[in-house]
Amino acid sequence: MENVSVYTAAFISWISTFGLNLLSALLVFVIGLYIINWLGRIFNTSMAKGKIDVSLQSFFSSLMMAGLRVLLLITVAGMLGIQTTSFVAIIGALGLAVGLALQGSLANFAGGVLILVFKPFKVGDIIESQGQNGAVIEIQIFNTVLLTPDNKTVILANGAVSNNTVVNYSRHGSIRVDISLEIEPQNDMDVIRQIAIDACLSHPLVLANPAPVVNVSKINEGKIAIGICPYAKAHDYWTVFFGTQELIKKAFDEHKVGMPKPHFYITQRPVHTTAIA
Repeated sequence: MENVSVYTAAFISWISTFGLNLLSALLVFVIGLYIINWLGRIFNTSMAKGKIDVSLQSFFSSLMMAGLRVLLLITVAGMLGIQTTSFVAIIGALGLAVGLALQGSLANFAGGVLILVFKPFKVGDIIESQGQNGAVIEIQIFNTVLLTPDNKTVILANGAVSNNTVVNYSRHGSIRVDISLEIEPQNDMDVIRQIAIDACLSHPLVLANPAPVVNVSKINEGKIAIGICPYAKAHDYWTVFFGTQELIKKAFDEHKVGMPKPHFYITQRPVHTTAIA
């Protein structure tokens, strides 16, 4: 009986000290999880209203929830009397090691976040970056994927894209197609301009607004260079570029527009003979 009394007294003493701490820690853990989930829902709603990219919404939400849960676990461990200083130091050291090991990947990740947040371009835009030109078919968190006019897939690192010049051909909805042709100087420029504009507008993908523009770009001996500039949607650039040239050629042939003839030069090479004694 004495042993039972001793164990009972020890148990009551343990309950009065550690048990209350355990109950408090458990209560803080449950309430903390509820608050974290509530904050997560508010955060997701705010990002959705702010039209943040879906992939970023998921990443930021997961990052915030994980950080808050780790903080909650450290707080609960401290309430139970566990020394948390070493845990914090270990987490900090791991974070530093991972950061140093993934410097390039983290730069690409940061670039992807900047692209998705500030939106210098979006999926479907025609852009030029890092010497590559093509349509954006996917914006990933680390890379941007382009489809070039010759149907090649180009993968660009977001770190390099976000830190260098990006030319967005689709930002304003249309792009100018530059065509250069040469005509004979005796042609009436007003007539040529109207023929070229009508030929451009006969192409179904050429925009009526802004209207095509035709101007003299250079005057040479025996010929005049003209610039013909129709406008099109960015993704229709090459179709318009080739199609309008064919239509202009047919229109010029129909109206008998004089085109300069190519000049061929025959170069005679001197023949050296050596007299044989």
